[in-house]
Amino acid sequence: MKIQVSELMVRFMQRLGVEYAFGMPGAHILPVYDALYQSPVRTVLAKHEQGAAFMAGGYARVSGKVSCCITTAGPGATNTVTGIANAYVDRQPVLLITGETSTHIFGKGGLQESSGEGGAVDQVALFSSITRYSRLIERTDYLPNVLNQAARILLSDTPGPVLLSLPFNVQKEWVDASVLDQVSTRRPLNGISIRHEEIGALTDLLLAARNPVIVAGYGCIRARGESLVDELSRSLNIPVTTTLKAKGVINETSSRSLGSLGVTSTGHAYRYIVDHADMVLFLGAGFNERTSYLWDEALLRGKRIAQVDNDPEQINKVFQADVAVSGDVRAVLSGMLSAIEQRGIRFEQARKTPVPGDSAEIRDAGNSEIFRSGFALVESFFRRLQADMPRGLMVFDDNIIFAQNFLNVREGVRFYPNSGVSSLGHAIPAAIGARLANGRPVMAILGDGGFQMCCMELMTAVNYELPITVVMFNNSTMGLIRKNQYQNYGERYIDCDFVNPDYRRLAESFGFSYRRIAHEDEVAAALDSIDLAGGRNLIEIMLARDAFPNYSSRRH
Repeated sequence: MKIQVSELMVRFMQRLGVEYAFGMPGAHILPVYDALYQSPVRTVLAKHEQGAAFMAGGYARVSGKVSCCITTAGPGATNTVTGIANAYVDRQPVLLITGETSTHIFGKGGLQESSGEGGAVDQVALFSSITRYSRLIERTDYLPNVLNQAARILLSDTPGPVLLSLPFNVQKEWVDASVLDQVSTRRPLNGISIRHEEIGALTDLLLAARNPVIVAGYGCIRARGESLVDELSRSLNIPVTTTLKAKGVINETSSRSLGSLGVTSTGHAYRYIVDHADMVLFLGAGFNERTSYLWDEALLRGKRIAQVDNDPEQINKVFQADVAVSGDVRAVLSGMLSAIEQRGIRFEQARKTPVPGDSAEIRDAGNSEIFRSGFALVESFFRRLQADMPRGLMVFDDNIIFAQNFLNVREGVRFYPNSGVSSLGHAIPAAIGARLANGRPVMAILGDGGFQMCCMELMTAVNYELPITVVMFNNSTMGLIRKNQYQNYGERYIDCDFVNPDYRRLAESFGFSYRRIAHEDEVAAALDSIDLAGGRNLIEIMLARDAFPNYSSRRH
């Protein structure tokens, strides 16, 4: 049976398990949109292509499934660059399908041409460094090869975004539907085999340590190994700290939790590792700038180091491990727990020194150092929010520092910090994509500067009847920039301050419930009066412009 390439692409999406296509149509991609008309793949019309890319990323991050973003040629594609870059850094399986002018006008200056010919923008080259695979499909004879490459990457254990750019005339060409029979959309088996000796060496190193600490990273979440991290921690009485992206791998109200590790945290985990640990076990955790305190040598000095990661490129990338295992984190943890059980290790034999103590005391002690003044309202808000959070809440956070320190993430709550390329304007569209992924309550946290970069997507939530709560901190400035200029540039403030609109009227025009919180005694009433699970809410929290968290943003 003959079908058009546009229909073939839609069927390919279906075989990949794509449920939603986020984007905006344009003339050069309309054949694919037309093929979607009667498809089970549902389309979501964003207000800006960047928002569409962030929605696709939020969907992929929460579901673990392949997500899709569709745009037209030229500006439609280029508007997605930041969102696709974010997906690349976060290793999200996002399929970006773009249109292109017809091949017979390549190099002639066609409207929105992005072929790279005759001085035109080279769309594929533009995306080459932020995708795992990118291809301009000028002919149909190699379609099976291209689709196989795309599927292999999107479905792998270490995925990333893929760009397929389709000229208008190629979309309308006829091909045999059996082309898809040559394309494998089965998830490839993990090709990394973990040897028994590696598990043994890792277990030996851990058991030989007097005061080990686990640094759990996002790899634990991706491998769905959170319960095993908690079991290992509990069975050997080992404290756990997490990277920012893995916040909540174990219940942060647990006495074994050190909270998250990083320059914008209270610093308790840092001090505990430096002062007490003799061994550090990294589980699916990168040692990036934020986590490592700009690669502070004191953090790992004099300690034995073990590293587990499913990406061989991460092994010994920043530090040299005494024992390194490349493999699935969940499989490695399962092997270690079996080895510990076989050796008959009992809890009371495991650690000779106690774990840190009450996490609430730790958090309170740390907050006095990073938030010396000006943030009592923020702390009050998060304390009350923690008591009121609906089950299953997913928190997408662009602001990061407040929730990182004031919000204890526990079982049933997921925290998704904007730790990819750390772009403003991410939280709201990403939360929308996440809501479509599983229907659980979502919250977006961001500052007033970031809010104005994505607030138009509130109408996307309205259009598709999606509940969402947005928490916006209003200090009428780009807070991080102003803090840097205060600390490092002699208080020479430039292009950080701005005038805000009337957010009450803006929220009402979008059809959102609005609450303004300027004082601590307003927190309870504001949260009591809104539906965090099923409503569309904008909560504006007022902050002083010159209240800065006490951490350094120095650069190398």
